[in-house]
Amino acid sequence: MSIPFWGGIHPHDEKSATAGVSSRPLAPPSQVVIPMSLHIGAPCAPTVKVGDTVKMGQKIGDSEAPVSAPIHASVSGKVVAVEPRLHPNGSKVMSVVIENDGLDALDANIVPHKEFLDNPGELIRIIREAGIVGMGGATFPTAFKITSSLNKVDTVIINAAECEPFITSDHRTMLEHSDEVIEGIRILRKIFGRPLAYVGIEKNKPDAISLLSEKSGNDIKIVPLRTRYPQGAEKQLIQSITGREVPPGGLPADVKCVVFNLFTAYSVYRAVYEGMPAIERVVTVAGDCVAAPGNFICRIGTPIENVFNAAGGFKTQPSKILMGGPMMGNAQFDLSAPVIKGTNALLAFSGKEDKTVENPTCIRCGKCAEVCPMRLVPMYMHMYERKNDLEYLEKLHVTDCIECGACTYICPGRLHLTQSFRTGKAKLNAEKARKQAAEKAAKEAENK
Repeated sequence: MSIPFWGGIHPHDEKSATAGVSSRPLAPPSQVVIPMSLHIGAPCAPTVKVGDTVKMGQKIGDSEAPVSAPIHASVSGKVVAVEPRLHPNGSKVMSVVIENDGLDALDANIVPHKEFLDNPGELIRIIREAGIVGMGGATFPTAFKITSSLNKVDTVIINAAECEPFITSDHRTMLEHSDEVIEGIRILRKIFGRPLAYVGIEKNKPDAISLLSEKSGNDIKIVPLRTRYPQGAEKQLIQSITGREVPPGGLPADVKCVVFNLFTAYSVYRAVYEGMPAIERVVTVAGDCVAAPGNFICRIGTPIENVFNAAGGFKTQPSKILMGGPMMGNAQFDLSAPVIKGTNALLAFSGKEDKTVENPTCIRCGKCAEVCPMRLVPMYMHMYERKNDLEYLEKLHVTDCIECGACTYICPGRLHLTQSFRTGKAKLNAEKARKQAAEKAAKEAENK
């Protein structure tokens, strides 16, 4: 039985157009653009150069930084460029461009690793070398999350809530690869010393709940969760399943929990049993502009335009295109940007959903505070961000904001609350960096 968390909202789930549509492989493009930053943490340095021939699954980027994850070729072919290219975050990052030879010739290192199933240290190494990250969108390197949580947790939680409207990619993965998902969870349990594992699934996916319950056994418990956004947020998921509350500024390990996305668990299975690195992702394509919504298995580096074309293209001209869900997704301005490891959805909207107004105004109703799952006070955070009062903004714990967008969704004054909190966090980080640089300069001056 799930335990309710504070706040939350109930948007229409809008999943019916794709929930019953099986995932189908999307033909790899003639050219893939693979950014060297597909994860939170240090970007990778390219390990190939122009003119090199690469195989599918071959490592093409790596870093010695602890918070990073290797990057692999999603097709076989010839490297035609190593240069900055557009990333879905809107910036240009160093990328490896591969001309697809159409052969999908596998790298010689793509071999099963089942002999290491009882060796936790080797399993962590395999997961790291496979470049697995938080595939739900967070993209935090999975191997680092594991090593930083070892000997600190007694509960493994798999996030299969998929609470954002429209997105059904993890739902389809549960239905189509239930055995692989369950085995991936068991691998994660072995690494942590076989603690109890929970899989949290919202109740609007009864077929997935039934199927995984049938196959999970006694070591994995399937927890049907109340359908409420943001049920899939890490801290809220922990509270719903265990009743434990992560303290402000804290991490899941502080309450002896570790959380992994469902597709991450599936990727762990593939890395161990098949030797396959993270080179593809199931992507939901939906929205009122999409001609034939569906779920597609896309290679990393596939242009967004190709994915929409596979869904029949646009039946009306979109006014907004999102990578991710409508609550937390990133707006895209160029369809040449590629699919990345955290891409779980591509949505195209006509503008009928747009509720923005010319002069957004706070009416002091307090609804934003009522729905905030982190128990923050968004109206004051917004006010002090606008005043540029960073000291008070920090006192209001703006850094604890998970940017779920619930406050923006509910606000009758149509304030751009979530965006102001992202801006506020950026201002705080810039101010801290400025102070650190000033202190460093002062110390260097003293030593002269």
